[in-house]
Amino acid sequence: MSTPNVRILKQHLLSDNWYVLKKIDFQLQRRDGSWQAQTREVYDRGNGATIILYNRAKGTVILTRQFRIPAFLNEHDGYLIEAAAGLLDNASPEERIRLEAEEETGYRVRSVRKLFEAFMSPGSVTERVHFFVGEYQPEDRVAEGGGLAEEGEDIEVLELPFAEALAMVDDGRIMDGKTIILLQYLKTLMPVAPLMILIAGAQNAMQSCATRLLQAGHLPVTASWPTQAGEEDSTMDTERYGQLLLSRCDALLRAAGSSGQADRLVALAQEKGMRVYRELDEIIGMQAARV
Repeated sequence: MSTPNVRILKQHLLSDNWYVLKKIDFQLQRRDGSWQAQTREVYDRGNGATIILYNRAKGTVILTRQFRIPAFLNEHDGYLIEAAAGLLDNASPEERIRLEAEEETGYRVRSVRKLFEAFMSPGSVTERVHFFVGEYQPEDRVAEGGGLAEEGEDIEVLELPFAEALAMVDDGRIMDGKTIILLQYLKTLMPVAPLMILIAGAQNAMQSCATRLLQAGHLPVTASWPTQAGEEDSTMDTERYGQLLLSRCDALLRAAGSSGQADRLVALAQEKGMRVYRELDEIIGMQAARV
């Protein structure tokens, strides 16, 4: 492609050992009409495609974890959590992303939808990435995935609650750009509304659960009973206070540990027809399933 305000003067091949690295001498016409000589190094590895697989009913996404040496060389352990992706290698974007999804994750996607194209590192890399989403079902998994060992791939497949994946972006466990873009887009398909969750159980277990729920974007409430003034061993009306707590919350999580008050709250919640959970991971991805 040529434009009247860019003049390519010379291209120097620096390396074609893996892909193509060139030094480009060119002139660029500035906004004031003057011409400026510039030199840039450009890496051409072809164009690529990426896809995030999601299950609306389960509120989950399929991601991968694999080692990336450039990340390792920049103060990271090198293991990045990513959406499935690959270079086009002369295939159409849709054809390639179907093959990559099955090769990396083991899921044979029934339908995919293209979202947009984007340059991910335009200051030095020519690659244009085609972004896709696709809904998966458990029965769509036809293989283990993991990539191709002969190409050096050793890919771990992850099925994560959508809300947990978003929390992993916030706390830095997910740092891959294309994956962050796709997760943000999924908010339009699986909007995440924070839930107020009442937690009942042993004190240490409640605090641990509250931390995880906050990280996932929920609003935890721990069931602690205040004592009446001057009566350290007595509590306020447990029944009335429990009903008040439950009336303000969307669901109850029975955390680990022996607690008669927690068991009574479970009974009260069940009488009210509230959802009662005994596993934290059930709640973390729950709100996507409510949409």
